[in-house]
Order: sequence, then structure tokens, then C-alpha cells
Amino acid sequence: MYIPDDFAENSLDVLHSLIAEHPFGVLFTHRSNGLDANHLPFELQASEGNLGVLHAHVSRNNSVWQDIKSGDEVIVVFQAGDAYISPNWYPSKHEQHRQVPTWNYRVVHAYGKVTIRDDERYIRGVVARLTRTHEASQPEPWK
Repeated sequence: MYIPDDFAENSLDVLHSLIAEHPFGVLFTHRSNGLDANHLPFELQASEGNLGVLHAHVSRNNSVWQDIKSGDEVIVVFQAGDAYISPNWYPSKHEQHRQVPTWNYRVVHAYGKVTIRDDERYIRGVVARLTRTHEASQPEPWK
């Protein structure tokens, strides 16, 4: 969808906040048999790299980690709330009749290059951090 400049968000802090609040992203890759999408929980390390670094874990049964290579370009999409906006809601519509329907949404498209890490210590660390983050709201967090 076209984003007018007035509605584009360029603040890294705001973009990072959306990712932190909605960490279940969609990893889009181009594999040997075409495009693929995997829904995964991500961890954002905002202090790594220039824009931050995303970390995730995929099951060994998910062939995506074997079918893409370190250095391949990927996109991860994080989406917050969205809603249809009717032109009937604009008071000026009744006077000018120039408004059109639109859609309000908050989304981050994170572009980058993937790094495949197949070492147990790293994987355990990512899984442990993701688990701690998402179990934190539980009365008795799983360990």
C-alpha cells in the first residue's frame, strides 16, 4: 500500500517498539523452489549493528534453515493493529465528496541478510531468551 510521507514512520525507536510489542513476524525468503513465508517469534537486539539485529529459531524439521544460505536477503514483516477507514467518517466528505476509503495500519518491514547459526549454545540462548520474554507475564513462568 502506498504510504504518504506524512504517515511514514522513520524513528528507529518507534519501529523497534512495534517489533518489541508484536514480535511474531513473518520471515519471507526466496528458496530454491520459490518464495516462502515462515511465521516465527523474533528477538530484537536493538544495540547490535546499525539498525539492530533480529534473532529467531526454526525447528530442524523446517527446511528453511537448510534451503537458504547465510548472506541471502530476507524480509521480516511485523504487524500491529489495522482497520478499515470509511470516507463516511470524515465530516468534510459530506461537503466535498473527495475522500476515499483507506486502511490504517502499523507495520514494520525489516530488510536484511540472514545468518544461519547451527551451534547448540547459540540456539539454546535464543530459545531461552524468547521463552523468558514470552513467559514473563505468566503467574508461574515455564522454565
